[in-house]
Amino acid sequence: MSAVAAAHVGEAVVSDVAQVLSVNNIEVIYDRVILVLKGVSLTVPQGGIVALLGANGAGKTTTLKAISNLLGAERGDVTKGTIIFKGERVEALSPNDLVRRGCIQVMEGRHCFAHLSIEENLLTGAYTRRDGGSAIRDDLEMVYNYFPRLRERRSSLAGYTSGGEQQMCAIGRALMSRPTMILLDEPSMGLAPQLVEEIFEIVKQLNANEGVSFLLAEQNTNMALKYASYGYILENGRVVLDGEASALRENDDVKEFYLGVGGGERRSFRNVKSYRRRKRWLS
Repeated sequence: MSAVAAAHVGEAVVSDVAQVLSVNNIEVIYDRVILVLKGVSLTVPQGGIVALLGANGAGKTTTLKAISNLLGAERGDVTKGTIIFKGERVEALSPNDLVRRGCIQVMEGRHCFAHLSIEENLLTGAYTRRDGGSAIRDDLEMVYNYFPRLRERRSSLAGYTSGGEQQMCAIGRALMSRPTMILLDEPSMGLAPQLVEEIFEIVKQLNANEGVSFLLAEQNTNMALKYASYGYILENGRVVLDGEASALRENDDVKEFYLGVGGGERRSFRNVKSYRRRKRWLS
């Protein structure tokens, strides 16, 4: 990270306080050579649910890792642009500092500590807190209220629970840090449709009842737009379309290329030339 960016960390940005997150024209390069994100901008309003959509490899996970400052472990850098969280620039903060400020990422793939019990996994989410055991126990009870299945499996080793239970555990662990915003990466991956619906319903409840903002990176466009209020579509590291979720669901391009419906009938992706799509969206 450049010295200029580092000098601005912690600087208040009054115009962005209304947004819990503002990503402004960021560029991400891996190994100082590979350009992955190109001028990506997005915002998440306080208490909002925003979907980050696109095919595998479009840059969704990289965007989340840029926000949560996890790129360094993969030799990636934000080389241009700014990331503002709760009114302050945060590009040069450590991931731990960002968690303490209320932004935490739930990684793709349901990363749990397999050798720990469900409850032990949940308690690891509170490691940055300094508000005492009583408050932590209260929040553990809150997590169990949202995820009753975790209460039933609280003593089970996480590695022996189902994929859906591990995803619930990962989200619950994030909640234990008392976040303002959760970056949720591919929550539907590898899960049965019924479980996907259950998890998205819980996300909706957490947003409504606890005021947690969500940025969802998701390939399941139909499900994400059902629960989000706004969406951004990434393609080859660029935002090619954005808008209200209701408008995106009715957009002909989104229907054709992401919902699989166009002109009132089912369309095959294999019969569509991608350069025509990009030309239409980027022109």
